Amino acid sequence: MDTPRPGWQPPRFWRAAQLLARLVVALVARLEVSGDVPAHLRRGPLILAANHISPFDPIVLGAACRARGMAPRFMATGGLFRTPGLGALMRYAGHLRVDRGTSGVRRALDDAAAAVTAGSVVLVYPEGRIGLDPGMWPERGKTGTARLAMACGAPVVPVAQWGSHEVLPYRAPRGMLRWLGRALLRRPVIRVRFGAPLDLGDLSPAAPGAARRGTDRIVDAITDTLVPLRPDEPDRPRRLDPGRPVDTSRVHRRHFSA
Repeated sequence: MDTPRPGWQPPRFWRAAQLLARLVVALVARLEVSGDVPAHLRRGPLILAANHISPFDPIVLGAACRARGMAPRFMATGGLFRTPGLGALMRYAGHLRVDRGTSGVRRALDDAAAAVTAGSVVLVYPEGRIGLDPGMWPERGKTGTARLAMACGAPVVPVAQWGSHEVLPYRAPRGMLRWLGRALLRRPVIRVRFGAPLDLGDLSPAAPGAARRGTDRIVDAITDTLVPLRPDEPDRPRRLDPGRPVDTSRVHRRHFSA
């Protein structure tokens, strides 16, 4: 992807797509957005770090960010960019390709650093995948988000979401129509909360273990931001997806204090 120019502005197409996202979410759910992002950070440079619980998350976060006056550039899996039509639209909107499991991951981090340095808002999923924690709490994160923040000196705003897992199944598009039909009838509540900005400026990128310590701080902040969104589901989610696998190898310590 081309390195963004200083003063890069989200194209009108992406802002229009965010408006469409709000309409799509309103059709199948009730969106509640809480917390805020300081006005001086909304146009960047800024990193948004969100938990990942459903294939519906990008639509929800696109809508929630519009409600807070932001048009972030998503770091998204390379498979989306290889999809005919969709890939071209994502590149045009300024989103950043991540080819996980390949040498291209380093390039993705460089592209994201260039974008943030140029003044963009970049949205990252620190877990690197839809989380498979048994209780659907944030997993132990990959270190890329912390390394990005330390390289750019940009603040990180934790973003927690809850409820999108009731709209689309983990294995979508398999079973997608049935789940969407159920969501149309039930219109579940989807909650998104923006937490307080984090500053990792006290961590030196050259210090051993700094990236891991920064990552744990970010995931802790996302977890703490998530706690008030699921007060009646502190252990396990009320609605379980039978097609969602469970992986305990990356369980992160959890906080249950609001």
